[in-house]
Amino acid sequence: MKAQAAGRDGPPAANSASGRAIRSLRALFRSNELALVAIAALVGFVAALCVTAITQGANAMHMLIYRLPFDVRLSASDRVSPWVALAALSLGGLGLGLMENWRLKRKLPAPVDPIEANALRGGRMSLRDSFIVGLQTTVSNGCGASVGLEAGYAQVGASLGSFLGQQLRLRRSDLRLLVGAGAAAAIGGSFGAPLTGAFYAFEIILGAYTIAGAGPIFTASIVGVLTTHVLNGAPYQITTPPVALLVPAFYPVLFGLAALSTAFGVAAMRAAGLSERALRATKIPVWAQPVIGGVFVAALASITPQVMGAGHGALALDIATAFPLSALIAFLALKVTACMVSLATGFRGGLFFGSLMMGALLGKIYAIALGAFAPALVPDPTILILAGMATLGVVIVGGPLTMSFLVLENTSDFSVAAGVLAASIASSLMARASFGYSFSTWRLHLRGENIRSANDISWIADLTVGRLMRTNPPTASADVSLIELCAQYPIGATKFVVLTDEKGRYAGLINLAEAYIHAQSGDGKAAEVARFSDVALTAEMNAKTAMAIFDKSQSDHLAVIDSASTFPIGLLSEPYLARRYAEKADAAARNALGM
Repeated sequence: MKAQAAGRDGPPAANSASGRAIRSLRALFRSNELALVAIAALVGFVAALCVTAITQGANAMHMLIYRLPFDVRLSASDRVSPWVALAALSLGGLGLGLMENWRLKRKLPAPVDPIEANALRGGRMSLRDSFIVGLQTTVSNGCGASVGLEAGYAQVGASLGSFLGQQLRLRRSDLRLLVGAGAAAAIGGSFGAPLTGAFYAFEIILGAYTIAGAGPIFTASIVGVLTTHVLNGAPYQITTPPVALLVPAFYPVLFGLAALSTAFGVAAMRAAGLSERALRATKIPVWAQPVIGGVFVAALASITPQVMGAGHGALALDIATAFPLSALIAFLALKVTACMVSLATGFRGGLFFGSLMMGALLGKIYAIALGAFAPALVPDPTILILAGMATLGVVIVGGPLTMSFLVLENTSDFSVAAGVLAASIASSLMARASFGYSFSTWRLHLRGENIRSANDISWIADLTVGRLMRTNPPTASADVSLIELCAQYPIGATKFVVLTDEKGRYAGLINLAEAYIHAQSGDGKAAEVARFSDVALTAEMNAKTAMAIFDKSQSDHLAVIDSASTFPIGLLSEPYLARRYAEKADAAARNALGM
């Protein structure tokens, strides 16, 4: 027996020693902030390695497929062979389509992105699924689809933090922090901008800035930047010419650009939703949709290669070259079309860098158009290019501080950064007032998730009526007389009785005190005194929805029914619901503040 136990469970002493070591590590990481910072640094280092691997993979595909020199970006090339682009995008799309078709046939859940993980799942992500997303992003960008790699960077980096946190069984708040740390390292490393990466994590991935999160997030971002710098340099670093001093008199011009960026960004996001719905309505097989998208993008690439890839080379080319206004408008229209088609048809990737390129084009178009009518009102055109990048980035990606720090870290000009920050805040306010979503949360909204940021709202989903209700409520037939009802339930036995019809379905709620009062004046039926026959809760409802129904009905008790059969299954009181809701909300607020 001892030999069998040892064979099954391993040597008892060694097993016990390893168990004690793991428990000690968990206790250390859960109680020591410096230990959590060390874990975040490790996450940042590995995330930066993954960023470099994804970048090198995509660049190698560009050079191999399109015969590019090592120092030429795909979107900045003079031309690409239409037949090569058609073949590469079609085959790449076919591979992605077959993978998605296989996932749907197996009924596997869609990969969870960092925003969804932190908002709804307490920071839990699948490392395997995220690496598949990283591979799909590399293939999508590598074959020439109009998507950026930054979504793959953030996905893989965040999942590394989530995986390590889950292995150490960290608290929910610490797990969410490590997800943010991984994303911060990935984005910071990709742009060579530690502040950008850190505030991307705070604004986009975590949904709030906290003192408790500053150490892990900034450490991971700095480590990510240093690692990518040592390995191969930041793949998305932006180079701009020197800019003139920005004076406050030009701020109204920047606000006008913010309004233009908001209108353009909201229109693009609405168009993305419409295009996805239209594509689903065609009933085209899932495996064929990316192929069709690839053919469409290849046709656009035959006009200009600027529509291909993330657009890093095209951005540098458009900033430095004096293209005519008509050409810039054409580039912008073609790029936004290629981005929407690529994403709608199933190519993997992000719009972070795409929004920067389109914003730069929008800023340059705005500068030329304004200069034609009022030259005295136009600041340095490069300032408007930078402001266009930031304001459109805020609308599509979110995060005014993220975009402002990106400008600051690439220009080292505080006067420009201050103006861009003001325009970015204006753009954020206008986008929230007119639309309410960034592109990431809008795509989640189209999938049925009602979230507007990465703030942790999973506790609301967990706090369901089914978990809060009192089961086996007191019931009676709606046809019973009031005298019989009072005899069945004496005073003090209960406050409310749930009534049912002859088939056992919910028929109303009766206050026992009211039943006693009416029973003294006559022998009426219970149904005559019943209330809320058309108002009830279901077990699947969350606490927020239930509270809204309580407010509308003006009742302090409501019945809970089965959503399919309408049989009564429970009873819930508003005071108890409000107390539990307040407790959970307070706990969530304390976690967000690091208390």
